[in-house]
Amino acid sequence: MQYAMFIYESAADLAKRNDPQAADSYWGSWSSYIKALSEAGVMVGGNGLQPYQTGTTLRLQNGKRHVQDGPYADSKEQLGGYFILEVADLDAALDWAARCPAAPNGAIELRPVLPPPSGL
Repeated sequence: MQYAMFIYESAADLAKRNDPQAADSYWGSWSSYIKALSEAGVMVGGNGLQPYQTGTTLRLQNGKRHVQDGPYADSKEQLGGYFILEVADLDAALDWAARCPAAPNGAIELRPVLPPPSGL
């Protein structure tokens, strides 16, 4: 079964990506985690995301586009990236989520991937 694992981190944790004193430690933990996912054969794909300020939100209202710079919602935690996991069940996905470097200070959301309808 496939699960999308959305990784939410605090602004302070995301800032470590570019902090000369914290970047090596930050990226080192992620490299180790990604290597473990790959070696276990459970990672289908995934990416880190640019900071939330680079996002653009689109809403269609009455047939008109409304475009807003920035994220859809203002929150303390920001979506920093995602993985698609292929695992046996939710318990296995939760085990991998618990090992994620962002888990101690952020939030990890797991959501089953919706397969396309048959015939598509």
